[in-house]
Amino acid sequence: MTEISYLSALTLGLAGAGHCLGMCGGIAAALGFSSHQSNVVSASYHIGRILSYSVLGAMLGFAAGSIDMSAWTMGLRYLAGALLIAMGLYVANWWHGIVLLERTGAALWQPLQRLSARWLPVRRWWQALAVGAAWGFMPCGLIYSALAWAATAQQATASGLMMLFFGLGTLPAMLAAHAGAAQLQAFLRQRGFKIVIGLGLIASGIYTVFVTTLHSGHTHHAIPVVPGIESAQDSHHQH
Repeated sequence: MTEISYLSALTLGLAGAGHCLGMCGGIAAALGFSSHQSNVVSASYHIGRILSYSVLGAMLGFAAGSIDMSAWTMGLRYLAGALLIAMGLYVANWWHGIVLLERTGAALWQPLQRLSARWLPVRRWWQALAVGAAWGFMPCGLIYSALAWAATAQQATASGLMMLFFGLGTLPAMLAAHAGAAQLQAFLRQRGFKIVIGLGLIASGIYTVFVTTLHSGHTHHAIPVVPGIESAQDSHHQH
């Protein structure tokens, strides 16, 4: 894995800024004003949320890497590309098909939602940490896209780090909600901004599908899922 892999993950998190505001902005704002230790509570929530992303990424990376099959590797990359395209269409407000995936995930999310409700309203840092960890599992097309993409690294450490950087990329939008930064929130919600970001995600998805198809008959060569990304399995075949 190269540095640009993590930069790409960070960019993906930044790209979903508007989506983050819609999905999690409300709870981030509520946590920010529910305690006199607002900064500590907010930081704890985000640490818990990003840690859960990283753990999920590491688990999926380990699972993906434990299956040494070319068809499996290709399938992961096609899935990642398709989800990136679907997420881009959603962010640009052109097609909401990914909502169906979020609804499916909602069934798995409900037990965790009931569990996290025990710690609301949040008054202590450890409650915020627990709520953040639970909310990292919420049904979100952006998270699903990032996880599928991170899994293509096929390594627990690399996939976990990619999700860590993805989580860091979501911070500006979430912190804006916490701080009540109306101007930044308004900018992130602008139609033009969303279209640019959506087109970027779509382009990344198309690139992923194209390169995977191009190399489908040559699985022993490195196949970058996005510029700079190379799976552990590919690196192994090169030696």
